[in-house]
Amino acid sequence: MSTKTLTALAATKAQPRERSYKLAAGGGLYLEVMPNGAKYWRWKFRFAGKEKRLAFGVFPEVSLAEARERRDVERARLRDGGDPGEHRKLRKLVARTAAENSFHVIGLEWLSKQTHMATVTSDKAKRELEVHAFPWLGTRPIAEITAPELLAALRRVEVRGKLETAQRVKQRCGQIFRYAIATGRAERDPSADLRGALATPKRQHRAAITEPQKVGGLLRAIEAYGGSFVTLCALRLSPLLFTRPGELRKAEWSEIDFDAAEWRIPAAKMKMREAHIVPLSTQAVAILSELHPLTGSRRHVFPGVADPKSCMSENTVNMALRRMGYERSEMTAHGFRALASTRLNELGYPPDVIERQLAHAERNKVRAAYNRAQHMDARRKMMQAWADYLDALRVGAAVVPLRRASAGSGANEAGVHGPGDYSQPAAALKEKRRGHRHSHA
Repeated sequence: MSTKTLTALAATKAQPRERSYKLAAGGGLYLEVMPNGAKYWRWKFRFAGKEKRLAFGVFPEVSLAEARERRDVERARLRDGGDPGEHRKLRKLVARTAAENSFHVIGLEWLSKQTHMATVTSDKAKRELEVHAFPWLGTRPIAEITAPELLAALRRVEVRGKLETAQRVKQRCGQIFRYAIATGRAERDPSADLRGALATPKRQHRAAITEPQKVGGLLRAIEAYGGSFVTLCALRLSPLLFTRPGELRKAEWSEIDFDAAEWRIPAAKMKMREAHIVPLSTQAVAILSELHPLTGSRRHVFPGVADPKSCMSENTVNMALRRMGYERSEMTAHGFRALASTRLNELGYPPDVIERQLAHAERNKVRAAYNRAQHMDARRKMMQAWADYLDALRVGAAVVPLRRASAGSGANEAGVHGPGDYSQPAAALKEKRRGHRHSHA
């Protein structure tokens, strides 16, 4: 090793040799020049009688002056009785632990555990965290994040007017913090300190037509729809099945069982990650039978226009409603669920049966399993009676004020008969459909 004190110019001009060599920079610091031309800063020191070395980086990325500063810091540590080598190992361990326990890493881990979430819900949660939380909190050790720090990230969403999104991201962050607590990587949930700190969005109910006379008008408008036949079928099935719009547009022919008159929706497509059965009324089967010759060779019942291999666009039914003259404040694709829920409850059907058909979550798991087992027959009858009831409204059957039924009588606004007792109009419509199919045979 050279005995001369190294200068920045000498370090720059140092050329590689057949073997590596060292240029002394004072106080145990030296520059090691490798045969490939790379130049590394090293510091040699002794601790507890043993010779050790520390690496200070690569020249010229780490300058001579900076290398000497690092040497001086470590020499001071050595004078105070510390081992610079062990201190560096500890720093690396702390940094690695912090990275492994960062908000981003634990957030993704938490998401991977949410198998009960529908894919669309999980994807939305991940997207919102990636846009609104991870950029500002992701690299931080989760145990060190404070309430003001979390609030600052959420304020960025709030000031843009996305109040619901801000509340949703706060909720997701709280779930991540509580998961970290449960797994021993945090001690508290700072989101709990933010109660009342964010503006509360005004609750907006999805628009839906529920008055019988107006429902009849809506059904007649659907029958008169002049757009795509695929869209027409989606419109006609929406009130009959009252599934979520995303579930309907993603329906696949492999899920339709014509013999059993059922549509079996896989758990992965459902909001609550639970498989769901939709009993098909004779009217629903007839609509699907008419559509099958057109799209039956494809995967989706309602294929997309731009890409036939994908499903119908999420805005198709809503746009069709606008084309029919219904404003967003009057009726939406999701409004068919509210329509069915409102009318079926007022017609006297058991709430448990209605809620199960709406695929709303049952918090009590034992009761949920019982309901799935017990309500299937009742749901089949209800779905057929509902389809007959809609037929009656569509053809303009007389509607009288609702008479609240005694248990089991099922009185409703179409008269004192039980729900679905519309044999005359329903039979006439079925005969009309049969004639239509025969004419195309």
